[in-house]
Amino acid sequence: MAHETGSGSACRFLADLPIDGRVSFEASARKQHVSDESGHTGRLPEAVVWAASTDDVATVLQAANDRGIPVTPWSGGSGLEGNAVPVDGGIVLNTAELTDIDVSPADMQATVGAGVVYDDLNEELAAYGLRFAPGISSGEVATMGGMVATNASGFNAVRYGETRDHIRRLEVVTADGRVVECGRGVVKTSAGYSLKDLLVGSEGTLGVVTEATIGLVGIPEHRRAALVTFPDRESASRAVADAIGSALVPGALEFIDEMSTKMLNAYRDDAPFTEQPTLLIELHANNDGIEEDLAFAKAICEDHGMTSWEAAAQEDIDEIWQARRDKLFATRSYREEWDIALVGDVVVPISSYPEIVQTVQEVSDDLDLVTSCVGHAGDGNLHFTPLVDPDDEEMVERAHELNERVVTRAIELGGTATGEHGVGIGKRKFMADEHGAALELMQSVKETMDPNGILNPGKVLPERE
Repeated sequence: MAHETGSGSACRFLADLPIDGRVSFEASARKQHVSDESGHTGRLPEAVVWAASTDDVATVLQAANDRGIPVTPWSGGSGLEGNAVPVDGGIVLNTAELTDIDVSPADMQATVGAGVVYDDLNEELAAYGLRFAPGISSGEVATMGGMVATNASGFNAVRYGETRDHIRRLEVVTADGRVVECGRGVVKTSAGYSLKDLLVGSEGTLGVVTEATIGLVGIPEHRRAALVTFPDRESASRAVADAIGSALVPGALEFIDEMSTKMLNAYRDDAPFTEQPTLLIELHANNDGIEEDLAFAKAICEDHGMTSWEAAAQEDIDEIWQARRDKLFATRSYREEWDIALVGDVVVPISSYPEIVQTVQEVSDDLDLVTSCVGHAGDGNLHFTPLVDPDDEEMVERAHELNERVVTRAIELGGTATGEHGVGIGKRKFMADEHGAALELMQSVKETMDPNGILNPGKVLPERE
């Protein structure tokens, strides 16, 4: 084991553990792990461990549990809700070096380490004509460990589902260092409690995922896409609800509001967007019926007053999606010295999508904020990003009020506080409103699986009253 010297006396035992990974007590390494892509900042950890194997993870967790030292799992550090921020210091356990990939094309599955990056995985799978389907916008940095932890999804969830829908088996290390396999490498099973489904979305509060066996899908033979503009947000969002309600099953159905198109056009010289509320519709198929589906989608958009329909050549589709993936960067660069206060992430029943889109606009106007919206509209997901002067405390407070009011309305509509970013630090306060009496059961599960409370403390669940 290699280790670097520095402070962190409470965690000095790490230097003596029989592991193959690296340990650092240096301030520079610790500072790199005190915040993620969210606006949340935690407490400086006393040590960072880069695990080289599942055995390393087990050894560290057993030793930390024996001493009551908190452990925050970390993989890509791309979370947007403070999911991997160490709020109680202690140890940051980085699984980014667990990068093995074993593809079984005949079984349409792969077994991958927690540190495997989403885009890297799909690049390797392409050689087999396969892909891991959720389609997340941060795919160049997001890892499998983080995706499992937050039950991540994205552009393609409307057709292919979220991460949980593709997990067949998990290798997990418990708080006391036991290595447990949950699930089997098969499409379905009725044997016992589905612990893998409990662990997906638990954000490292119940165990540390080191490996996952995932189901794969074939790369579609045919893809068609169109950029469709509308006179206003309401028309665009109603077209979404109508399309899904009409049993259209797109490969992706993305909502992009007018402010977002302005930001993207300012950020990219080659951005393909007209500055109006826009839907990006993509269809997948392995037969010629895709043209009929495209005509059906166009007819629905016409019914809702579309102002333009621009079909994309198949070779241009990936470039259009890359422009959409740049939305976060485009927002940050839109106004000099301003920054994103937060990234909202709500989901509502599809029939309520127009209402939640309207709610964001009305509340943002009421609070005098510059807010842009995009969303994986086909599954009812909406992201909203208020842009603020970070030195203006009152403006930042207004941005957080926007989030509170929109999330509260989403829950009232039968939706959820978070569709894919996870709870982390930022959404804990909404858990009681969303889950009611079920929250106490969740707290009991946490206490059973992590009785000493060392696993990612301060995340997901609020403290018992």
